Amino acid sequence: MKKLLLIMFAFTISYAVNAQISSPAPSPASKIEQKVGLTDVTIEYSRPAMRGRTIFGNLVPYGKIWRTGANARSKVTFSDDVTVGGKTVKAGSYAILTIPQATKWEVIFYTDYLGGGAPQEIDETKVAARVMADVYPVEMDIQSFTITVDDITSSSAVIGIMWERTYVPVAFGVPTDAVVMASIDSALAGPSAGDFYSAAAYYLSEGKDVAKAKEWIDKSMSMTKAPAFWQLRQQSLIYAAAGDIKGAIEIAKKSLAESEKAGNADYVKMNKESLAEWMQ
Repeated sequence: MKKLLLIMFAFTISYAVNAQISSPAPSPASKIEQKVGLTDVTIEYSRPAMRGRTIFGNLVPYGKIWRTGANARSKVTFSDDVTVGGKTVKAGSYAILTIPQATKWEVIFYTDYLGGGAPQEIDETKVAARVMADVYPVEMDIQSFTITVDDITSSSAVIGIMWERTYVPVAFGVPTDAVVMASIDSALAGPSAGDFYSAAAYYLSEGKDVAKAKEWIDKSMSMTKAPAFWQLRQQSLIYAAAGDIKGAIEIAKKSLAESEKAGNADYVKMNKESLAEWMQ
């Protein structure tokens, strides 16, 4: 009898191990990968649902440290040093901890990103940055907890935290200009036509010294045997920005002819619109 019970017990254990049921997680994992300027930003978090519950001030109490999600601490990773609230946050991974209130949240970038729950109290030696963020009401229910990366420019973006009828934005800056300027300085020590072109285009797009951009685009074109319509288009825009409208018109006509020859309708349209504006 004893032997029979042992056999039945072993069979039961074996069956339990082999019978693996797949079912959806109540708070599914999510991962965002976003390029901001030249910086890679990755956010990993879990997404609990409202399921008819009152969230802030109830499920997520006011005035208490929250892991900002479910299952584990929400984690953000920056490939470069960034700035948050005017403070430098070194490249690496951080927990996004929050202390929600009705009208403002305290948002903490915390070096200890491991662990399932929020810490009992904040260890100040692990705080990389701390900012106060305003709460904005949303007109509809956000059923699933959501983190986004929005308002992206070449030098900044916003981490958006949304759930229920609440949106909390946290701005951060990336070192795009410093990286690009360093690469321009390095490249121009022995520049190619492409280096001069890229430097000129960046100066135009970022509103820097347009006279220098004009100098560089001219050097690029002089080193290019047969400039393409899109290169000529960029040169015409730089000339116009520098106040040389006559030169811009002359170059735009060349770009128009080349874009018509290439069958590129977008550049044909853009050149015609610019010519109409500049020839008024």
